[in-house]
Amino acid sequence: MARRRKSSEEHENLERWLVSYADFITLLFAFFVVMYALSSLNEGKYRVLSESLHQAFRAGIIVPQTGEVKEQIPIPAVVSGVPLPVPQRGDQGSERGEERVRQALATTAHAASALRAALQPLIESGQVTVSEGAFGVTVEIDAGILFPSGEATLGPMAIAILRQVANVLAYAGDGPIWVEGHTDNVPLRRGARYPSNWELSAARAAAVVRLFEEQGVASSRLAAVGYADQRPIADNATEEGRQKNRRVTIRLESLIDSGGAGATSALPAQEGAIGSILPPSP
Repeated sequence: MARRRKSSEEHENLERWLVSYADFITLLFAFFVVMYALSSLNEGKYRVLSESLHQAFRAGIIVPQTGEVKEQIPIPAVVSGVPLPVPQRGDQGSERGEERVRQALATTAHAASALRAALQPLIESGQVTVSEGAFGVTVEIDAGILFPSGEATLGPMAIAILRQVANVLAYAGDGPIWVEGHTDNVPLRRGARYPSNWELSAARAAAVVRLFEEQGVASSRLAAVGYADQRPIADNATEEGRQKNRRVTIRLESLIDSGGAGATSALPAQEGAIGSILPPSP
């Protein structure tokens, strides 16, 4: 009996590898389940994640979902990393802001008056218009009295006219000055100096800016823009309309935030300034 029991205990179990094999298969199955879960993208969860990231990194700007309108949280203006305080009614900051606005409006009104006085003969003949608005002064000059047809070179009469304008603008605060060149929609002839109305309008605006700079207008205030025939004020189907569209526009903007916006007392008197350089009226 003892010998038989000892022989059975020493018998080796050949199926023990099945335990390790089963564990391996279980881990392999779990691995593929995880990989499948990672490969299938949940669109709803992705949209929630995207919206959360936008909220975190764009300081209150919420990205609305398709067909959904969400309220935007206002963001305070920041200059050089320092938030601007919101002035309360009656505080010192509000009073200074209102004073700057009054000074800028006074500068605009005085500049418009000086320009009308300087350009009065041309205004009466319809070749120049001076308009005053909430954002500044706009002067529109017929390009025919400034440039020859298809050219961007200022003649003696044009230089004399623009010098009077520059004398006013140089003392009209610190607001930016935009000089815009405009043409009609008639293509330039083949072989012309400028291949298209884009180059012609930009060159004319640049010529006026260069003269303003030579007359003492600060370069940092000046900008030249060429619009070609893309900003018409009349119908290009008629000769009269095309003549109105060929123009140079000078815009003096009110710089409300500038401390030097109130330099109205330095504007020179321009009464009758260009009357002597204009040809006699027919």
